[in-house]
Amino acid sequence: MGVGLRGVFLSFTITTLFSSSFAQTCSTYVFASNKVFSACNDLPVLNSYLHYTYNPSSKTLRIAYRHTNIGSSQWIAWAINPTSQGMVGSQALVAFQQSDGKMRAYTAPVTGYTTQLQEGDLSFPVSDLSATYSNNEMIIFATLNLQNASTNLNQVWQDGQLSGSSPVAHATSGNNVKSMASLNVISAESGSAPAARSSSKNMKRNIHGVVNAISWGIMMPLGAILARYVRVFESADPAWFYLHVTCQTAGYIIGVAGWATGIRLGSQSPGIQFTSHRVIGIILFCLATLQVIALLVRPKKDHKYRIYWNIYHHSLGYSIIVLGIINIFKGFDILNPEMKWKRGYTGIIIGVAIVALVLEAYTWFVVWRRKKAEKVQKMSNGSNGHNGYGGVTNGRV
Repeated sequence: MGVGLRGVFLSFTITTLFSSSFAQTCSTYVFASNKVFSACNDLPVLNSYLHYTYNPSSKTLRIAYRHTNIGSSQWIAWAINPTSQGMVGSQALVAFQQSDGKMRAYTAPVTGYTTQLQEGDLSFPVSDLSATYSNNEMIIFATLNLQNASTNLNQVWQDGQLSGSSPVAHATSGNNVKSMASLNVISAESGSAPAARSSSKNMKRNIHGVVNAISWGIMMPLGAILARYVRVFESADPAWFYLHVTCQTAGYIIGVAGWATGIRLGSQSPGIQFTSHRVIGIILFCLATLQVIALLVRPKKDHKYRIYWNIYHHSLGYSIIVLGIINIFKGFDILNPEMKWKRGYTGIIIGVAIVALVLEAYTWFVVWRRKKAEKVQKMSNGSNGHNGYGGVTNGRV
């Protein structure tokens, strides 16, 4: 039963973390201004779409960058990076709604990770720059003169919050670190080599998240439940012990694989750090390794130091479970999947907690019933020719 339940949990987690859907498409969109573009791309993250027309003779690129589900207190940006694939070096078009309700659109070269998108000239001329905002959709219009640029472009797009009339640095987690792709303005294709590398890294992130959710977030809690509640059934001894060890050891091996993947991802992402997530992950690895080592030096049940080993083992085990669940939710914030997947995992944890509470109550009931039966047996022995203190009664005080 425990194995079947775990299988359901694993299938649900894998399905939810890898599933994604994009219901909207740019091809059916009609601009209110009746503007028409020859091509468009549904950008993979941040509810964004790029419409464009490229003129080979003049080497100009006319674009409309759309960002849906955006609030009036946020900014958006779309950029071309002539030198690399990331943010640094990109030539950005920025737009946001001012306090008076008017839209502001301007150009901003990005020179570092700490940029505040200050206005400045780009490395290529820009004309017809404007922006609109309606129905939670912000659009930047512009014409770019790309005389010295390749027709295969590295594009970047972003969003973030405003502080007064100034953009605040965008988030450094979730989809905000995935918003880059290539754009071939001749073939009207988006997402060639740079996008493929970005997609590969995103897949590694998803694998990292799934592996750790299975190990620290599901197998470890289920292993603890097996140890604490199945052992109450005398017929389950020693089966409960082997189930517990198998579940926790498998969880540890899978968790170490996920931990190593996370360390590797961190080394491949300069300028992007998730300090608390990383620190908790390292602590988890150390505690779990100590727990595995402790199994190798476990004293026998009647050993005088067994009680101290039990305290150590239980304290470490519950700490690993709590830290693991916390770090999984931090991972959700980093991967930033659709909210229903986070809610789904929350439902799993709540379900496991409810099962644990029910089993805890049942365990106490079983223990109480056994103690009561032992007490009745003891009293029965005392009234069957004994006074309870080893002396035989003769009916007189």
